[in-house]
Amino acid sequence: MHHSKVLIIEDDADVRLGYRVLLKAHGYETCFAGDGMSAISSARHEKPDLIILDLGLPAGDGYLVLERFRSNTHLMDIPVIVVSARDQVAHKDRALAAGAKAYLQKPWIDEVLLGLLARFLGHVAPLRTSSS
Repeated sequence: MHHSKVLIIEDDADVRLGYRVLLKAHGYETCFAGDGMSAISSARHEKPDLIILDLGLPAGDGYLVLERFRSNTHLMDIPVIVVSARDQVAHKDRALAAGAKAYLQKPWIDEVLLGLLARFLGHVAPLRTSSS
């Protein structure tokens, strides 16, 4: 089991719960920010190993948050995965150009998200067996 910390920046409480349940079941520690304004202070305080970022946030959208991360020497090297309900065709390239390592469309597929976390955190991806 790994104990990497993942900061989830998401304004929807139900979606945050979904992340918490999934990631905790796979050995990740989670922490949360609910808007663009608190995202930077949460990242500085929590010192996460990876960030999952929604684009549609109150008090500063995800692009503004990405811009702030990339200009902050303490946060610029933390990998960011954007997970958004926004149209992938219109937003994927922009998110990657802004510094995201990956873009996932909501609703995400658990195995794809877990594979990205494993890849960016240097872990072996969790294996699922038919008995689990």
